[in-house]
Amino acid sequence: MLASPRGLWRPKGVYPAAADAFAELRARRGTGENPAVAIVTTGASLDHTHPVLEEGALVLTTEGTAGALRTAVPAAAEVVAVNAGDRVDVGRALETLRARGHGVILSEAGPTVFGQLLADGLVDELFVTISPLVAGRADPGRPALAEGVELLPGIRAESELASVRRGDDHLFLRYRRRGV
Repeated sequence: MLASPRGLWRPKGVYPAAADAFAELRARRGTGENPAVAIVTTGASLDHTHPVLEEGALVLTTEGTAGALRTAVPAAAEVVAVNAGDRVDVGRALETLRARGHGVILSEAGPTVFGQLLADGLVDELFVTISPLVAGRADPGRPALAEGVELLPGIRAESELASVRRGDDHLFLRYRRRGV
C-alpha cells in the first residue's frame, strides 16, 4: 500500500487493456466483478485515508490494534482481529480469508510478511516480473525480497519454473513450490 498510494488493485487500473477480459473471466468463474482486497497490518504504517479502504477492504490485524483501527478507517472497511500479540499471525490471517470463502489468495506482501509466508510454508506459487528497467540501491538498509526470517539452511523455499510469458520487454515468471 505504501508503494501504491492510490492503488485499488482492480483490473481496470492494473491492466486497463485487459479489464474486459478479466471481467469476463471472473463472471465465468462465478466471482464478483472485482476481487476482494485484504490488508494485513498492525496499523503502524497504515494510511487510514488510502482509497482502497473506501472500496470496502478487509483489514486483518491484532486484537490490541483492532479497536483503534475500527475508529480510524472509513466505515466501508471491515476490521477483523485474527490473533493476540504484537504481530499478525499470517497463518491465521489466511484461515480467516478461507473461512470467508476465498479459495485463491494472491499476496502482494512486503518483505516481512512475505518472509513469514515462506517460512511457514504458505506460498504455493511465486510470480516474478523481470523488467528492462534496472534500479540500484543507495540505502544499505533497504529490505530484500524476504525479511525477518532465516530461510537457509533450515527452511528451503524451493520452487520449480511453471511458466514463462512475455509482454513487450517484460518477462513474467511463475514458479510452483516443490512438494505442493
